Order: sequence, then C-alpha cells, then structure tokens
Amino acid sequence: MNISMSRRAALRGLGISLTLPFMDSLQRVSAIASTGGASGAPLRMAFLFVPNGAHMQDWTPATDGFGFQLPYILQPLDSVRDEVLVMTGLTHDKGRANGDGPGDHARSASCFLTGSQARKTSGENIRAGISVDQLAAQQIGHQTRFASLELGCERGRSAGNCDSGYSCAYSSSVSWGGESTPMGKEVDPRLVFERLFSNGKSSEVSVSQARRETLNKSILDFVAEDANQLHRRLARADQRKLDEYLNGVREIELRIERSEAESIGNYRVNYKRPSGIPSKYEDHLRLLCDMLVLAFQTDSTRISTFMLADEGSNRSYRDIGVPDGHHDLSHHGGDPKKHAKIREINRFHVTQLAYLLKRLRSIPEGDGTLLDNCMIVYGAGISDGNRHNKENLPILLAGRGQGTIDTGRHVRYEEETPMCNLFLSMLDRLHVSADFIGDSTGRLPGLTV
Repeated sequence: MNISMSRRAALRGLGISLTLPFMDSLQRVSAIASTGGASGAPLRMAFLFVPNGAHMQDWTPATDGFGFQLPYILQPLDSVRDEVLVMTGLTHDKGRANGDGPGDHARSASCFLTGSQARKTSGENIRAGISVDQLAAQQIGHQTRFASLELGCERGRSAGNCDSGYSCAYSSSVSWGGESTPMGKEVDPRLVFERLFSNGKSSEVSVSQARRETLNKSILDFVAEDANQLHRRLARADQRKLDEYLNGVREIELRIERSEAESIGNYRVNYKRPSGIPSKYEDHLRLLCDMLVLAFQTDSTRISTFMLADEGSNRSYRDIGVPDGHHDLSHHGGDPKKHAKIREINRFHVTQLAYLLKRLRSIPEGDGTLLDNCMIVYGAGISDGNRHNKENLPILLAGRGQGTIDTGRHVRYEEETPMCNLFLSMLDRLHVSADFIGDSTGRLPGLTV
C-alpha cells in the first residue's frame, strides 16, 4: 500500500478511488490550498434552490438580530438555528421583466446565481450570465477532483418553450458556465455515488461495477486491504473517524441499492433498467444531500448547486398531505386554504435543509465541524409565488465560513439590496477574485457583528 501523505489520500481498488476525509494523522497540511483555514481544512460553498417562492408571512422572523423566534416554516431548523443566518431584503432585479413581459419563473431560476437578465428566447440563442458557483470553479476548481458538482431532483429540459417564450433551459438550470452554457445536473444518486468513488479509468470502472453487481459486493470490499493497513497507521481518534466514514459510505450504498430494488419491483418487460432514483421524493432528496456531504467531506469538490425541484415545478406532495400541484398552489390568490398548503411544502423543503446541516455538523473536521468550513445558501428566486416579486427573497445562509460569518441571527437589509452582493462576499472568503457579478454594487455588510 502506498497512501500518499497529502490532502488527496485515497484507498484504491479496481476502478475505485475512495478519497479520505481530513485526518490529522495523514499530515495533509503539506498540500493546503489558499482556501484552507489554519487547521488545513478547505472552505466550501453550496447553493440550494427551491421553486415557486415561499409563504413569506410564515417565513420572515418578527424580530432582528439574535434571539429571534423561528417562524413556522423555519421551525425544522431549531436544532441548528445557531448555524443559520436569516437574510431579509435581498433582491434580484434581473429576475423582473424589465420590459420583457411574462416569464417570471424562468427568469427567477436563470438569475438566481447569475444576477443577469436572461434573453427571452425559446430557441438555441439562450443567454444569461456566468453563475457565482462557476466563477469560483474556474479559479479554484483545479484544486479538487471535480471543479463543481451539480445536483437536482428533476431532469428538466434543455430546449423548448417552458415559460411564456423562455427556453426550458432557464427553468431547469441555476448553474451557468458561461452566458450560453447551462450546466447539466445529475439526478440519479447511484451515478453520483459511482462518480465520486471511481478512479476515472473507464475500462476498470465498468469491470468493477460488473463484478460488484455479479458478486453482490460493496465498493468497500475492493479497498479492504488498503483500509486495514491504513487503519493500523492512524492515531486512535483518526481510526474512529475512518471507521465512521467507511460505515457511512456503506450505509448510503445500501440505501441506494434499496431504492434500486424498489424501482426494479415496478419494472415492466421491455423497459430500460430502472435508475437508482427513489420513488419517494424525500428519500431522493436525502440521498442527494448525502452525496453533497460525501463530496465535501472527501474534498472531491468545494463547490455545489442543488435544485430541489425545477422552477415552476408542479410536483404533488401527497406524503405530507398536500395532493395539489406546487405551482398551482403558489398562485393562491389570497386563499387561506392554499396558504396553509404552501407553507407545508415550504416547511418540508426546509426540513431537508435541516437534515443536510445536521449531517455536515456531525462530521468533525480540524478544530470544528465540516459545517463550520462551509457556506450554504438556501432559497428561491421568487418571494411570494402569487405576485412573482423579486424583492425580499426568502434566503438563508448556513455555516460559519471558517469563523468569518456570525450565524444565529436575522439580518434585515435595506430594500433593493442586490443578492449578488452576498455572492461577492462569499467569493472573497474563497479567495476568488471578482470585481462584480451580475448586478452587484459592492460587498454585503452585516455578515459579522
């Protein structure tokens, strides 16, 4: 065995490269990148997008600063409330029509991370702007196996008219590698899992997958010898960390296998083999959350986007007692019954965010936790779904950004403060150079007290 004493130490087997999490015993400080903190842990950022706005009356805290009461929609965050910054007043002006007429849903997604006005077209001549995640990926993406990771629960469409003359690419993409390059997102947890732990050699990967399927083996079986040798070299605390990590990988692998078994149970003759996408939406969301956590934990990437659903999604939420379509409900017209259903959908989405944050917080890293070394933005590009307004967006920022963000507060910004100012402040913390992004006017104050 030849475990490299660097930040990219990995266990290797046929077609597999199982990157290890941060461990003191591996003396990974030798390859600390410029974005690493004093402990050697890197800083990461992710953006989680939800569609159709929010019921703002049950989203916005009544008081500012520390000690605010969590409104109904945000109550699932109670156990991680000290890790979250609630931000009121941020605006995306370029999500407004600005003379282009209807198409608020398409614009709200396309400008969510770009801050740019989308060209109104349903043809191939789409244009938005580079998104904050891809701007970062261009400058620091070379430091990890993957420059960025794009996830989603709905495949969406890359062509056609999805919203009043706007291409479907706008509604199904928040990550843009350039003005006309929406980044494709992966929706199948199995494919993300295999990608994270493959060695990049296609011939070996295909053989490994075939052997594992035939022999009913785990990826851990293919790296067991390396793992055992490494275990003996680690300090006791890191031995425990390695065991927890490997157990976590196997638990996720089993959950993916169970979801595939459920799909195969509904399989019909002459259909293609089902993917590993769970039939239950919450299971799908949580497996993708786990993929994001694994990607950050192993430093496979430091940049990710995750669309919990495409903009304008009319998904039904029967599992929480809301059989109506989400988009239909968002056009509530002031109906209290629709309000009640919308807030349940909003709360369900926040519950998945809470799951992600608790997972990140449960993983020790350096002198703190993985969440301490993250900046996680969660929110929508629309405020009230009925009005389609783009001011006072529902936005949360979680993670302490390696001590550069004071969380546990509700911060109210001046009306019409560009959300892109937040992006500039995040890029500064990653040591990514940018004079502006979208319609930014400067850095965002108030992230510390």
